[in-house]
Order: sequence, then structure tokens, then C-alpha cells
Amino acid sequence: MTQRFTDLDTLDIRFPTSRDLDGSDAMNPDPDYSAAYVILRTDEAEGAEGHGFAFTIGRGNDIQAAAIRALAPYVIGLPVDATLADLGGLWRRLVHDSQLRWLGPEKGVMHMAISAVINALWDLRAKREDKPLWRLLAELSPEEIVDLVDFRYLSDALTPGEALAILRRAETGRAERTTRLLADGYPAYATSPGWLGYDDDKLRRLCREALADGFTQIKLKVGADLADDIRRMRIAREVCGPHVRIAVDANQRWDVSTAIAWIRELAPFDPWWVEEPTSPDDVVGHATIARAIAPIRVATGEHVHNRVMFKQYLQIGALSFLQIDAARVGGVNENIAILLLAAKFGVAVCPHAGGVGLCELVQHLSMFDYVAVSGSMDDRVIEYVDHLHEHFTHPAVIRNGRYVAPTVPGFNATMHEVSLAEHTYPGGAVWAVAV
Repeated sequence: MTQRFTDLDTLDIRFPTSRDLDGSDAMNPDPDYSAAYVILRTDEAEGAEGHGFAFTIGRGNDIQAAAIRALAPYVIGLPVDATLADLGGLWRRLVHDSQLRWLGPEKGVMHMAISAVINALWDLRAKREDKPLWRLLAELSPEEIVDLVDFRYLSDALTPGEALAILRRAETGRAERTTRLLADGYPAYATSPGWLGYDDDKLRRLCREALADGFTQIKLKVGADLADDIRRMRIAREVCGPHVRIAVDANQRWDVSTAIAWIRELAPFDPWWVEEPTSPDDVVGHATIARAIAPIRVATGEHVHNRVMFKQYLQIGALSFLQIDAARVGGVNENIAILLLAAKFGVAVCPHAGGVGLCELVQHLSMFDYVAVSGSMDDRVIEYVDHLHEHFTHPAVIRNGRYVAPTVPGFNATMHEVSLAEHTYPGGAVWAVAV
């Protein structure tokens, strides 16, 4: 008997991080880290479930959950085995659907909803194959990986043949890199010291703790007040010393000319990169900033809509570090396309992971990239934010400033049932507590 998908359940999960200003930055002063959460179920007896989510920061999470629910008719009733064996085909059907596409195209709430569902399907496939997702992907053949990618709009920068060549070159050494990854993990950097709402004493303390935990790079939020940024950068540099990399993140706060002037004021503190210095839609503006502030580097990506925009960033040299996000573009499949583009252009990928569950997810994509695509960890780090991991059944693990490679089957997306119950908005117990 053919097993089929029977249910697509969604939950509006919100964490009150604004109460302690965790996650605060120049553009988002009071975020409540949230997940529009999806659970895919089948009619298999004692079968695994696929879990995924779209990350938001509070208001509007209900809208994101509704968008995910709108995809239920596209999945419910499909045969499980055939669907999981052709996730490239399903991705194309969802993204190319004429009516869904009209809501983007390939951007915004509906594209993020597709991401949540696609990621849940990959979580289910990895659980059924008894592998962590990074390993499942890294053990696919180059031809199977290329079949997952939609090359529409990319062929002027990356063809299927070029993607195959990149993956075939990386086949040599896959086993050795897997062994090294399992032994040594993947480099991380710490954002937790740098939230804009923290006072100077907390900044000092968290910088010291990050160094003690083995991190060699931290990140500070900037962009609200130049004098405050100079003071905070001075404190961080005094605590961390000259050899620790300090990145800064403006979260889209500035116009192009303001960004250039502001970063020049911070230059004496040797920022490793400036992240999202202006609107993520302004590819040319990023290129202008990159030329003006060199040798300080530009990083961006967490709010870039799709592979087409990443292609443009790479084509005109607008970034030095490409920051994929596991839940922003169209899920695993589109992120594979972006990793291949980055490999073609020789740009390091340093994922965004500031938010609930993003560390858990994106570690798999970087580890797959290292084993099967770029073959490199040079100048590559995954963001680490020390918040909310306890709500996941298999949280990301950091040891000596590095992500420990997951060995549990799946995508590490599953939250504890009690966490889901307590943080469901607005009726969960956490939200019944007076602020």
C-alpha cells in the first residue's frame, strides 16, 4: 500500500525575547523571536514526522503560519516515497505555480512558506534515511545534487554543466573532509555579546565569555548612534585584543553615503566586515559601499530574497562574504543553488543564524558545502547566537568555538512538545505572564 501525506499542521510559536532585549539591533529594537512552525505527517504506522519553520520576529508570525497552511493542498495526499525521492520536482511545482508565484514572485511570505515546507520534507527524508541532513546531502551524487537546483534565471552565471564540474571536483577528498568535520567541527562566531540593547558592562562580560569559550570572532550591532558605536567598538577591541575578528552589523540602517562615512569612522577599530550596510534590495548600493570602504569587507544575505539576487551580488562584486539563511529563500534546494553560485565565484559563505532555530538548521548547509561543494573552511564561519537552543530536541552544540557536526538523523528542526505548547501565541503559558 502506498503511504501518503495526511496532515500539514502549523503553529504560531513566539518567544518573548524583547523582555531582555535579546536580538535587539538598530532596525529591530524589540524583537520577539518566533517560528511559524509546520509538522508534516503521513499515514505510516509509527512513521517519522517532518518538522520545519519560517523565522520571524513577532508580529505577523500568524500571517506567515497562514501562508504555510495555504500549501497543504499541494502536499496532502502525495505519495511519500515518490515525493521525497524528487524534492527538486516538488520545489519547482510549488515555486512555479502561477497563482502562488503571483504573490512574489519568489520572495516574501509565500516563498518563506515554501521554504518551511521544503525544509520539513528534507527533515523527514533525512530521518527516514537515518542520517543527519548534511551527510545525506553530501553523499548524493553530483547528478542528484544538480537535479535539486532550479537553473532558471541562473544560466548566464552558472549552468548545470558548470555546477556538475564543481561537484565532481569536490568528490575527491569527500571522505577525508567528512572525517575531519566529525573530529574538529566547523568554525563559529559569536553574536550574543553585541546586541544593541545591552549596556557596556554586559558587553564586556559577554566578550570575555566568548573568548573563554574559544570564539575567535564576535559581532556587534551598530547603526543607531555613531558615538555609541565608537564607544562600544573601543570596549570590544580593548577586551578582545588585536587578533580577534570583530564584525559589525548595521541591519540595513543606512543610506549608501551614510554607510561609507560611518564605517570610515569605525575603521580604526579594524572591523572584519560590515553586514547589511544598506537595503538588501540595493545590489548596486552594496557594490558602491564595498569599493569605498575597502579593505573592510561587505557581508550580506539574510534578507536577500532568492538565488537571482545572490547571482547579481556575485556578478558585480558587491560582497566578500555571502550569508545564506536556512529559512529565508526557498529552503534547502535554493540554498544549494546559492552555495554553487558562491563556489563558482570563489566567495566564502558565512551563514546568518541569528534567530530561533537558525543555528540548528544552517549548520547542515555549511557542512554539506565543506564536504561536497567548496571543500573549504578558509575564512568561513557560521554565526552562533546563544539563545533558545534548549527548546529543540537536538540543539546545536558548540565546543571550543566550533559547531559539533550533528549525528542525529534529520534537520535538527524538532522542538520539544512542551516548548511548543508553552510558547504558542497567544494562549501559551509564557504569554499569559504579565510583562
